[in-house]
Amino acid sequence: MLHFDAIAESLKQTRTGYTLPQNLYVSEEAYRFDTEVMLKSVWLYACTTAHVKNAGDQFLFELGETSVIVVRDKQGEIRAFHNTCTHRGAKLCESAGKSARITCPYHQWTFALDGKLLAARNMPEDFNKADNGLRPVALENIGGLIFLCLSDNPPPIDRVKADIEAQIGLYDMSKLKVAVQDDLIEPANWKLVMENNRECYHCDAGHPELMKSLSTYGFGKGLPEDGEADVVDDAAFDAMLEAQRQRWQDLGIYHDLIEFPDNWWHRVARLPLANGAVTQTLDGKPASKKLIWPHGDQEQTSLSVWTQPNSWHHFCCDHVVTFSLTPLGPEKTLLRTTWLVHEDAVEGVDYDPDNLAAVWRATNAQDSHFSAINHQGIKGDGYRPGMYSVEEKLVDAFKTFYVEASKAALEGKTR
Repeated sequence: MLHFDAIAESLKQTRTGYTLPQNLYVSEEAYRFDTEVMLKSVWLYACTTAHVKNAGDQFLFELGETSVIVVRDKQGEIRAFHNTCTHRGAKLCESAGKSARITCPYHQWTFALDGKLLAARNMPEDFNKADNGLRPVALENIGGLIFLCLSDNPPPIDRVKADIEAQIGLYDMSKLKVAVQDDLIEPANWKLVMENNRECYHCDAGHPELMKSLSTYGFGKGLPEDGEADVVDDAAFDAMLEAQRQRWQDLGIYHDLIEFPDNWWHRVARLPLANGAVTQTLDGKPASKKLIWPHGDQEQTSLSVWTQPNSWHHFCCDHVVTFSLTPLGPEKTLLRTTWLVHEDAVEGVDYDPDNLAAVWRATNAQDSHFSAINHQGIKGDGYRPGMYSVEEKLVDAFKTFYVEASKAALEGKTR
């Protein structure tokens, strides 16, 4: 039985502008609360449409003890179901794959890709197949990004969907395929992995590969319209940004910054790239010859999307890279990174997978180390909640989302 008193008390102790109390980062109870309660009450990024590109393609999303099958049916619709047979509860799929139907490996009950039960041997006469289809999970396709909610009463998602689709539609994710996917298990609590992503206070010293193409401006500093002007006074950057934005307006691709509006849980920003780069690679040049947008390979920009509580994404002229994370334990987190290229791009001809993935593979390894030492220090007796810097306001935004979502999830819960 999960008890909520300690979680509720820790949430009461949180302070605006400060990190969380220790037990919310390191305790087994907080991990169970996160995976059994809080994260099931919100929308979570799971995968892209490219992961289930064709009819019968199946992708698994797992949170704690709950497993979900994401599948494209024969009509092209993407659906999600609990990965549990409606006979006696066996797990249906052990891994991603492709099949014309879903068959339980235990007693061979067979389901269509739309979840309907097709075959169940030797059942009583009053058994109704229509009442025993797979149990659906709420799913939203946001311009090619697939989000799931494990609640029976999912919160609204319409504003997120409209804002993100309006900008990522330029990259037409229906025409992309998965080129590379890495699963990295980080030795840190999932909230610390998220916090590490939400700031670039550490980037100049910690990410030499990333800094070849990605400026720290816009990742906690440098954008005057969201209050970042007090962080840095850089006339050269301001002039460059103004010129680039005028160019983006001329191309019809500029949108104002969207930063967690009206307590929603998404941020969308078109940002300049650094050092003359036109994409996020070591040399700043396209990693794939098949571009995925209509504006060539001379624009020094990428589009970045962040969603609370578990994803971030970068859209470049030649590829998309998406990140999702799920907690595996109090101090273990799965970071899944996926690189997408045009569906017509040929490996070894149009792109080299290692070159495509080089920047973020190096960055992920570095961030894993930073998150690990963060977690190790928080476990000790010397930890007290610390104050965020002015460059860490996006970290505070994530922490605030976590606290508010946790409090909401606790409402009505009893010991």
